[in-house]
Amino acid sequence: MDDRQLHHDGSDALAAVERFDKAFCARDVDAVMAAMTPDCVFEDTSPPDGGRHVGGDAVRRAWEALFAASPDATFTTEEIFAVGGHVVARWRYDFAGGHVRGVDLFTVRDGLVAEKLSYVKG
Repeated sequence: MDDRQLHHDGSDALAAVERFDKAFCARDVDAVMAAMTPDCVFEDTSPPDGGRHVGGDAVRRAWEALFAASPDATFTTEEIFAVGGHVVARWRYDFAGGHVRGVDLFTVRDGLVAEKLSYVKG
C-alpha cells in the first residue's frame, strides 16, 4: 500500500458522496450520473434482496423511475462518515403516507461514486 492509501482519511470520498447527494436531492438525473462512474452499480431496496442495476444506462433508468414514482418524496441524511474510499450514510425517506429509514454503503473511485448499495429497516 502506498502512503496515500495508508493515510487517506476519507475526505475525498465524502466530498464525492456529498456532490452526489446534492444532485440527488435536486432530482437532477444528469448531475447524479455525472457524479457516478460509467461502470457504476446501484442496488435498490426492493424486496427481498434489492434490485441490482449495473452500468450508467441501467442506473439512470433506476433514478428516473424512482423520481417519477415519488415526485414529492424526500431523503434526509441523518449521519454520514467515510473511511478511505468508502462512505456510510444513514437516512430517512419520507413519502406520501409514511417513511422508512435506511443505510447506503458507497464506494468511491477517482472522485466519483462507483457503487451505492441501499438497505432499509423493516
